[in-house]
Amino acid sequence: MNKHDILTAKRVLLVDDMSTIRKALTRMLDGFGMAVSSASDAETALMLMADQDVDVFLLDIHLAGMDGIELCRRLRRFERFAHTPVLFITGLVEDEVSQRAFDAGADDVISKPVSEAVLRARLNNHLQRAEYARELDVMRRSLNQYVDSRTRKMVEEQVREGKQLVPQRREICVLFSDVRGFTQLSQEMPPETLFRILSESLNSQVQCVYRFGGYIDKFSGDGVMAVFDGPDKSINSCLCALKMIEEACVQASGDAAGLYQLGIGIHQGEAMIGNIGIEKQLDYTVIGPTVNLAARLCG
Repeated sequence: MNKHDILTAKRVLLVDDMSTIRKALTRMLDGFGMAVSSASDAETALMLMADQDVDVFLLDIHLAGMDGIELCRRLRRFERFAHTPVLFITGLVEDEVSQRAFDAGADDVISKPVSEAVLRARLNNHLQRAEYARELDVMRRSLNQYVDSRTRKMVEEQVREGKQLVPQRREICVLFSDVRGFTQLSQEMPPETLFRILSESLNSQVQCVYRFGGYIDKFSGDGVMAVFDGPDKSINSCLCALKMIEEACVQASGDAAGLYQLGIGIHQGEAMIGNIGIEKQLDYTVIGPTVNLAARLCG
């Protein structure tokens, strides 16, 4: 990311009740290559926000009607502006005013008169940080597709505690599913078709697990390993299994019907839950005789 190019074509919403200030700042921002929308009051700014994508806000504190502090609070309620930089440009530089601005969600406070060099540098810094925050958010959302919610909670707890959690012994129900005759089917069906239909089947199974309060420990080739650990784990795991079979029967058709012939094994008992592996690559999982017996019942 070139810091000198980051301002180009970025949309800035400038809100100030003095037309002379708006014109002076607009000239500066135009010189930076930015696209400028401006408003003289908070109500107009809110209407502009509804119709435009805004990359950065420049707000005055004292506005007619709703002030800049309240406007900042309002825009921070929009999820799409969670990482959007908000900079106050004001002649009020008292600590109390600055603290109110930061408490409302502002990223910076710049005093008037505004230096072009200072404004450019602050905009560069805050827009780069916003870009990195958005990239991290996209990465986090993508990783969440590969990491179960229980594992995420465990990682968050480890971060809070500052150390790796000790494995725990718990009473759980383990459910394994399996496509009957999958090896033979994989030899007879085109790989692309097999992958697509198997993904649909597994998606249906995962939704059943979540519906009945379980979580996916792992995918095991053509099936899943699910764990139920709530107070109604026994009945929920059985209801989940019945629902899986019911939905598989509905989905089964034609040459792909074999991919919906499920075998399911369930067992309840004690197991160890914790991290296994090496420091650079860990698996938060369940191990023990309970898991082994459920797998054998499925097979």
